[in-house]
Amino acid sequence: MALSSMTGFARSHGASGPYVFEWELKSVNAKGFDLRLRLPQGWDELEAFAKKRAAELLSRGTVYANLNVKRANALSTVRINEEVLASVVKAATQLAGRIDAVAPSIDGLLAIKGVIEVVEPESDEEEDKAAKAAAAAAFEEALAGLVAMRRREGTTLGDILGQRMGEIEALAKKAEAAPGRKPEAIKARLAEQVAALLETSDRFDADRLNQEALLIAAKADIREELDRIASHVAQARELIGKGGPIGRRLDFLAQEFHREVNTCCSKSNDIELTNTGLEMKNVVEQFREQVQNLE
Repeated sequence: MALSSMTGFARSHGASGPYVFEWELKSVNAKGFDLRLRLPQGWDELEAFAKKRAAELLSRGTVYANLNVKRANALSTVRINEEVLASVVKAATQLAGRIDAVAPSIDGLLAIKGVIEVVEPESDEEEDKAAKAAAAAAFEEALAGLVAMRRREGTTLGDILGQRMGEIEALAKKAEAAPGRKPEAIKARLAEQVAALLETSDRFDADRLNQEALLIAAKADIREELDRIASHVAQARELIGKGGPIGRRLDFLAQEFHREVNTCCSKSNDIELTNTGLEMKNVVEQFREQVQNLE
């Protein structure tokens, strides 16, 4: 299966009878899946269909879907609401007898809400049904375009994530080969520190200091962390190779990478090894940021 990004954009156009319509779909990152529809009045019956189809093809991301509909060759007519106008005129006449005011003008009366009504042309039931079916087909087209764009971006993300895995693997090998992490190098540094302490005071027990030094040397070894990093790299590559909606699992692996690299840095008492660990931490963060975009 292909990898998919959670971001994308698509449009589709259609026409049926007197109707012309356009779908616009946009998706952004999200923890789960959500379709947010904006439909014209009278077209609400498309909502259930759109949500069902989108949920079948997408597993993560917030998708904003907007349908614009225009009715061609159909002119609206203006009608005066005689009852409302009569009430307004009556009220104005009554007020004129109480206060000294200018009589209302025609344009003033027509500006009052409810006096003028815009009457839309009557629709044909069969035309409306056919138009909504065509709009549903156009939604399928826009949805397919959105899926295709998300997959194209997902392919690019997969390549980037593969590069990050290669960088992490190379840095892990560099850390493993660092002279400063060898047990004998760690013991030599600790032996120097023990000797320096014994020179400053005769209150230290030499045997006890040596035992503590050996214990610290054992704790400073990062063999276990490097093995786990190698295992995480293998898992990540396997997931990327399989594809599909793997964003959450890769995000979990990114957290595991971060934990192991932090432990390597905290255990290090060698400048070269520390710098390598910081480089690896930076690459892990880049990996995590890219994973946030995956479905």
